[in-house]
Amino acid sequence: MSHRILLVDDNAIIRRALRACLEEGHQWEVCGEAGDGSVALQMVKELNPDLIVLDLSMPGMNGFQLARALKNLKESLPVLMFTSFKTPQLEKEALACGCNAVVSKSEHQQMLFDNIDRLLGQAS
Repeated sequence: MSHRILLVDDNAIIRRALRACLEEGHQWEVCGEAGDGSVALQMVKELNPDLIVLDLSMPGMNGFQLARALKNLKESLPVLMFTSFKTPQLEKEALACGCNAVVSKSEHQQMLFDNIDRLLGQAS
């Protein structure tokens, strides 16, 4: 069974690269992509993903705001923040907003894969 992942990042190049990475050799399917938080919320309702990978810095609704809204919508949905700005303080704030993990875009991609596996294992 493949797990369905929704990608949320305002940068289309990042979304495409992330999709290619995630779908190659894994039991994961990227079920949708959103460029902002309001579109992501609508897509969660329509697509019922197993995991959300979201960016911090987006226009309109940032990653913190989106994480809070996602937890209000579906508390059990795992949320992974994938950001360029990871610091201990940001990670603490992201977890307080409802994110289940924070991974830096500059970390090795295996760190992202390991966290996705862990979160999907907990959600099953």
